[in-house]
Amino acid sequence: MATPDFIRELRAGIGTRLLFLPGVTAIVFDDEGRVLLGRRSDTGRWAVIGGIPDPGEQPAETAVREVYEETAVHCVPERIVLVETRDPVTYDNGDVCQFMDVTLRCRAVGGEARVNDDESLEVGWFARDALPPLEEFGLTRIKLAAGDDPTWFAPAAPQDARPQDA
Repeated sequence: MATPDFIRELRAGIGTRLLFLPGVTAIVFDDEGRVLLGRRSDTGRWAVIGGIPDPGEQPAETAVREVYEETAVHCVPERIVLVETRDPVTYDNGDVCQFMDVTLRCRAVGGEARVNDDESLEVGWFARDALPPLEEFGLTRIKLAAGDDPTWFAPAAPQDARPQDA
């Protein structure tokens, strides 16, 4: 996927060392309850829509922007589904990143699903019982977004299990 300019500038100074970044995932449903997916140009696999916020950009703004940029669908964020720090990932070029993902449930309000940039090979709407093969990342987020449970997050360690200040 396209690397934002501000990350390229950071990489010029830190090389491939671990970079902790925010990420936003948008689970977009239409009026029929179908979910919007894109087949990524970098992996060839179907995935949920998401990206990295621009500096100062709010997560909801990122979701709306990324969905439109990748699929030409207009959406409205409805609620936070999940907040999770992911395991570090090493890319083919050696860059190491770790993302804190904020996943938002969104509702489509316009536009026609189509490939709208070079990040996707295909885009489309899928019934939840007829999804193409997806990684667990996407399946978990779709399941949580389809429900009405409170926002999911990893529980904090009990207070007595945390390191004590010196």
